[in-house]
Amino acid sequence: MRLALGISYNGQAYEGWQSQPSGRTVQDRLEHALGQFAAQPVSTVCAGRTDAGVHGLMQVVHFDTPIDREEFSWVRGTNRFLPGDIAVQWARAVPAAFHSRACATSRRYAYVVLESPVRPSIDAGRVGWVFRPLDDAAMREAAAALLGQHDFTSFRASACQAKSPVKTIKRIDITRHGAYWRFEFEADAFLHHMIRNIMGCLLAIGQGHQPPPWMAQVLAARDRDAAAPTFSPDGLYFMGPVYGPEWDLPSRTAAYDWLP
Repeated sequence: MRLALGISYNGQAYEGWQSQPSGRTVQDRLEHALGQFAAQPVSTVCAGRTDAGVHGLMQVVHFDTPIDREEFSWVRGTNRFLPGDIAVQWARAVPAAFHSRACATSRRYAYVVLESPVRPSIDAGRVGWVFRPLDDAAMREAAAALLGQHDFTSFRASACQAKSPVKTIKRIDITRHGAYWRFEFEADAFLHHMIRNIMGCLLAIGQGHQPPPWMAQVLAARDRDAAAPTFSPDGLYFMGPVYGPEWDLPSRTAAYDWLP
């Protein structure tokens, strides 16, 4: 049978999602726990890889197994072997045609940024930080230039393995809750460091270092050197993939209600 799992995690202690020889990744910890519960090796495929320090509200993975157990047993049993900063939120039996990455119609990320003259403390690692005031209108104007299908080479990391730099951003929402800003992105897919590089530019504009039209110039340049430095991974959350209703999978986890 094929199973899909929804995973939430705090990425601060890990070297990203993808398995590494060090074993210090979220995928390594998850597969070890699944193997302990199933009493046999388990290999997972995820909806979207995350970098070191990036958090996951609802990463989705799938895997095949001959083990036939109740869905709630996969949740509770696997969580028994996971560290406290990773947890399986749900499990669903899915058709063999389901693929966590290929079946996703889009992916969602949120960046939470603290605007304060004082650095974060209790939320250190969970929020980005700027100490200068941000201009909401300027950032919205700049973000509008990124909507739609474009070549995002200017926001692509040199190590990016994507076959094409052309992606479609469906929406960018900017909201504020007191001292905390939330930037939410949805696209068909994202390039390596794409959101962190976009954030670097949005915050440069928001702080008045660049005018709003500069974003369109950076996009048109198709040159990474034209953009601002890559922003910190602190405060970046993978909200999860979006699937069609035919798969009948959850679209959110409880962590959505906690995130500012």
